[in-house]
Amino acid sequence: MSTLPQSGSSDRSRIPRLLGYGLALTCLVWVLHDFHIVRALHQLANVSWKWVLLGMAFDVLSYGVQALRWKLLLTPFGKVRLNRSIRAVYAGLFANLVFPLRPGEVLRSYLLSNSEEIKLGRVLGSVGVERLVDLVIATASLGVVSLFVELPPRFERAAYTLGIITLVLLTIVVLLILYLEIRLGSNPEPSGEPRGMRGKLMAALTGLHAIGTAPSFYTAVLTSLLMPFCQVMGLWAMMHSYGLHLPFLAAVVVLLVINLGVSLPNAPANVGSYQFFCVLGLSVFDIEKTTATGFSIFAFLALTIPFALLGFAAMLRSGLSMRSLRSMGATADGA
Repeated sequence: MSTLPQSGSSDRSRIPRLLGYGLALTCLVWVLHDFHIVRALHQLANVSWKWVLLGMAFDVLSYGVQALRWKLLLTPFGKVRLNRSIRAVYAGLFANLVFPLRPGEVLRSYLLSNSEEIKLGRVLGSVGVERLVDLVIATASLGVVSLFVELPPRFERAAYTLGIITLVLLTIVVLLILYLEIRLGSNPEPSGEPRGMRGKLMAALTGLHAIGTAPSFYTAVLTSLLMPFCQVMGLWAMMHSYGLHLPFLAAVVVLLVINLGVSLPNAPANVGSYQFFCVLGLSVFDIEKTTATGFSIFAFLALTIPFALLGFAAMLRSGLSMRSLRSMGATADGA
């Protein structure tokens, strides 16, 4: 009798995974429809590999910047070694390449929590702060770019909706920090271990308060600006390597479309969704579909291979094996 609920729970845990694979397959079918492979191979033969290496370097550097930002966000809870945060970030990226639904965020939090002896809840909270900061920067970037680039109406509506969501979330976070500042005063740490749901919620909020009011938070926010800059430079270099001589702002728009698109549940390594949203972003600048599709596949492979190698090395250095990583991925899927 006890196996029935477990079976039902297992079926429910498969639903997001199946949705991710279904989305990836749908995206690939659309992207590869009317794709002229001979023309794409001719374009690939003319790739400038100097620009490719430059793009790879900038993209790899962007995640080193992310590791530095993470270290700064966690400063209120203890001294985090930069090499450990870099290792955790790249191990998490490798997990995202291998498993669906992006379990790498949980994995990197677990690794850093263990190595630096910081509570897992606090590390996960810092990842949430990272995502909020990234959302604010993405929204602001989209607003600035829309002043200089004529976007289709559907993109303008998406930017408007994203702006409202970001403003609401930011207001909630600021109000929570102000509430805790008034309630807790000069003693932000709750006494004793948190008990019950209310205690755990209060512990999470005090962690958010500690991050948001620490002097290192402002340095982390400034550091956050370097991460998308490096990613845009990486994508822009890839465009030039492929013969797409688009302006820098075009790379900003395409990267924003890709990043917003791949945030949805999807297959391992964002296969399918990356290509779809890359082609969608390039369509704003009237890039022919075969050229856009060929570039999306080429850029995906060129930017993914370094992370596969670096991430695998980081995983081994962290003492993990593929078996343990698979177990963690299954746990994250079922959570």
